[in-house]
Amino acid sequence: MANPTANDNVTATGTLGTFAGVFTPSVLTILGIILFLRLGYVMGSAGLARGLIIIALANAISVITSISLSAVATNLKVRGGGDYYLISRTLGLEFGGSIGLVLFLAQSVSIAFYCIGFAEAIAAFLPQAHPATVQLIAAGAVAFLFIFAWQGADWATRFQFVVMALLVAALLSFVIGGVRHWDSAILAANWATPGDGAPFWVLFAIFFPAVTGFTQGVSMSGDLADPGKSIPLGTFLAVGLSIAVYFGVAILFAASMPNAILAMDYGAMKRISAVGFFIDAGVIAATLSSAMASFMGAPRILQSLAADRIFAVLTPFAAVSQPSGNPRRGVLLSAGIAFATIALGQLNLVAGIVSMFFLISYGLLNYATYFEARTQSPSFRPRFKWFSPPLSLLGCVICLGAMLAIDPKSGAAAIALLFAVHQYLQRTAGPARWADSARSHHLQQVRGHLLAAAEDPAHARDWRPQLLVFTHDSPKQAAILSFAAWIEGGSGFTEAVQIVEGEGPAARKAREAAHRNLTEAIVRGRHPMFPLTVSAADPAQAMGVLIQSSGIGPLRPNTVVVNWMDDSAKAISGIDAYNYVRNLRLIFRQGKNLVLLHTDQESWQRLENRSREDRRIDIWWQGDATSRLMLLLAHLMTRNESWNKTALRVLTQGDGASVEAERETLKKTLEEIRIDAGVEIVDDVEAATIVNRSADAAFVFLPMKFVHNQILDPTGKSFERCLPRLPASALALAAEDINLDAAPEEGLAAQVAQAADELEAANKKAQIAEKTAADKKAALESLKNQVETLETEGISGAVPLEEHDALKEKLKDAASGAEKAYRRAMKAKVKAEDAAKAVDTLNPGGLPAKPPDHKE
Repeated sequence: MANPTANDNVTATGTLGTFAGVFTPSVLTILGIILFLRLGYVMGSAGLARGLIIIALANAISVITSISLSAVATNLKVRGGGDYYLISRTLGLEFGGSIGLVLFLAQSVSIAFYCIGFAEAIAAFLPQAHPATVQLIAAGAVAFLFIFAWQGADWATRFQFVVMALLVAALLSFVIGGVRHWDSAILAANWATPGDGAPFWVLFAIFFPAVTGFTQGVSMSGDLADPGKSIPLGTFLAVGLSIAVYFGVAILFAASMPNAILAMDYGAMKRISAVGFFIDAGVIAATLSSAMASFMGAPRILQSLAADRIFAVLTPFAAVSQPSGNPRRGVLLSAGIAFATIALGQLNLVAGIVSMFFLISYGLLNYATYFEARTQSPSFRPRFKWFSPPLSLLGCVICLGAMLAIDPKSGAAAIALLFAVHQYLQRTAGPARWADSARSHHLQQVRGHLLAAAEDPAHARDWRPQLLVFTHDSPKQAAILSFAAWIEGGSGFTEAVQIVEGEGPAARKAREAAHRNLTEAIVRGRHPMFPLTVSAADPAQAMGVLIQSSGIGPLRPNTVVVNWMDDSAKAISGIDAYNYVRNLRLIFRQGKNLVLLHTDQESWQRLENRSREDRRIDIWWQGDATSRLMLLLAHLMTRNESWNKTALRVLTQGDGASVEAERETLKKTLEEIRIDAGVEIVDDVEAATIVNRSADAAFVFLPMKFVHNQILDPTGKSFERCLPRLPASALALAAEDINLDAAPEEGLAAQVAQAADELEAANKKAQIAEKTAADKKAALESLKNQVETLETEGISGAVPLEEHDALKEKLKDAASGAEKAYRRAMKAKVKAEDAAKAVDTLNPGGLPAKPPDHKE
C-alpha cells in the first residue's frame, strides 16, 4: 500500500463514468427496501392523496439538495470523499471533519442495517429459523460484500449491474401485475385518508429513508473520470428515475388493493406482482445493493478524511492500494464496524441517529452552496446554472424541519454529536491544508459593513482608535507593537508600518526582508494588527503620503503611534531629532492624534515582570482634549488581558483654594463618562512632582505640546527632566476633541436632521410666498383689465369720473402689493437655497437627510 499525503489525494484520478460511478450506486440505494416492503403500507395508511404529498415532500428535499450538490460539484474539481470533500472545501475543516466522521460511521453502520434486512428476507424462507439465524446470515452477507469492496470499485460495479438487472425485473413484474389488477373504483376509494391511519409525520419518517441514497455516487467521486460532469448528470438521472418509479408504484398500489389490506400486509407488492419470485429477488437485491453502496462510500470518506490529516489517529487510513487506489484499510474498518453492529443486535437504538446524520449532511450541502454563493466570490463560477441561493437555504431549513418532525430526540443527539466534534476540531485542529470559503465570506462581510458604515454619519459615540504605528527593526519594536495592541483595546484597527529607505532592486529586497521580520514580530506577539512595509527614497515624504492615504472608506487612521526620539527618528525620518519633531508636527497638522511611547529595555522588563494586581496607570489630567484622549486610551488598556485588573489614577493640579471641591468635580466628571479611576490633586506638575507621584506606577500617560520645534511638557519645559526617571510612559497630543459622554441626539446626524427640517420649512415658506405672489399678480392683471374697460367706457361718458379715479388708486395699491409679494417670494427662495447648501455642507457624502416623518 502507498501512504499518500493530502496532495496525493487531490491529484488522484479515477476511471468510472457517469452510469457506473454515479447513476448506478445512487439509483440502487434509492430504490431500496422501503420501495418493496414499506411503500404499500405508507399508501394504505395515508391514502393516495396524502401518500403522494409524502412522496413529493421527501423528493423535494432530494431535488433541492441535488441542485445544491450540482452547483458545488461543478465549481470544484471534486476529489475523493464525496459529501465530506464538498462541505470541508466550502465550510472549512471543522464542519468538514465533523460531518466526514459521522458520515463514515453512519455509512459503516448502514452496511449492517441493509445486511440485516437481507437476512430477514432470507430467513423468511427458512422454516423455524433460530433467533441467531438472522445475525449469522447478515454476517455472511457482510463477508460476501467485503470481497467486492476489497477488490475495488470495478468489481463492485460489476456486482451492481447484476443487482440492477434483478431490480428492473422486479419492477417490471410489479407493473405488469399492477396493470392487470387495475380497478378505478378501488383507486377512487383509496384517495381519501383512512380514519384509523397513522399520523402524517410518522408515515413521512417511515418513507423518508427511501430518498436518502442520491449522494452515494458523490462518495465515489475519487473514482470518477470527470466528477464535475458525472455527479450532476448521474445524480439527476437517478433522482428523476426514482421519482417516476415511486409515484408510479404508489398509484399502482392504490389502484390494485384496498387501503385496509395495504396497511396490514408488508408483502402486498409480491401479491400484486405478476411473478412473486422477482419481488423476493428484488428485496434481496435492494438490500445488498444498498449495503454495497455504503461499503464503497464509507472507506472513501475515511480515506479522504485521513489524507487531510484532521484527526491524527486516522492518518494510517490515508493509505490506498496501488494501482487501483482502493482504500483497503478503510474497507477493513468499515467491515469491523458492520460486524460489531450486527453482533450488538440493538439496531433501533442507533437507527434514528444514523438517519439524522444523512439529513444533516444534506442540510449542510444546501447551506454550503448558499454560503458559497453569498460570498459573491469571483471564483464561484459553477457550470451548473440552474441553482438559486435562496432555494439552497430553503433546502437546509427543510432538512432541519424534517429532522425535528421525524424524531426530535434523535435529531438533537445527532446535532449534539456534530457540534461536539466541531468544537473539538476548532480547539485542536492545525491549519487547514486547503482554502475554504470562510475568507471570501469575511471579505464580503467587510465590504458590506464598510459600505453600510459609510452611509451613516460619523458620531462621537462611534470613535475608536484607528492606529498607524511607525516602527523599526530594533529592540524596541516588540514594545511598541505590544503597546499599540493595548491601547487599541480590541475595538479598533492597527496598521504597523515600516519605511525602508532606498530605491531599486536592493531596496525591494530590503523591503521584503523587513516585511517578513515585521510580520513575524506581529505573529510572535499575537497582535491584532496588519503589517505594511514600504520603500522610498525620501522617508519623510513617504510618511506624509501614508498619513493621507492609509485606510479605506470610514476606516482611516486617527492616531499615530511612534517611539520616543532616537528610535522613532530612525523609524519615520531616518535623520536627526530636528526633523523628527518637524515630521510629528506635520502629522499633527493632518489632524492625527499623536502618541509617543517612551521606554527602554530595563523599564519594559520591569513592566512585564509586574503582576496584574500590582499595576497602576497614571493619567496626568489637564481637562482638555488631550486629557480625554489619554484617559480613554488608558481605559482601553484595561480591556486587555494583561491589564484587566489594573487601577487607573487621574492626577491634576489644584489651585490651592478648594482641593476637595476640585476632587469631587473631577470624580463627578469621571462618573459621567463612566470610567472608574481614582483622583489625586497635586500642587504642581513640575518634573519632580511627576516623578515623585508616578515613579511607582506601571505606566504613565503625560500630555505634551509643541513649542517652535520642541516637544515640551505642560509647564513648557523639556521632558528630559522626568522621562528617564519614570516607568514606561506615553506622551499624547490630541488633534481632535473626543466627547466621552456624547448623547445619541448630538453630532452630525442631528445637525443634518435639523438642517433638513429647516430646508423643508424654508421650501414650504417659499412655496407659500410664490403662491401669494402669483395670486396678487393675477389680481393685478384683473384690475388692469377693469381699468382699461372703464377708461373705454369713460371716454363715451358712461362711467363717472370718481369711480374711475378710485379704481386707478386700487390698481396702484395692487401693483405695490404684487411687487412686495414678489420680493418676499424671492427672499424665501434664497433662504431655501441657503438651507439646501447648509445640508450639502453638513452632508457632503449624500447621507440620508430626510426629516423623521419623511416617507418615500
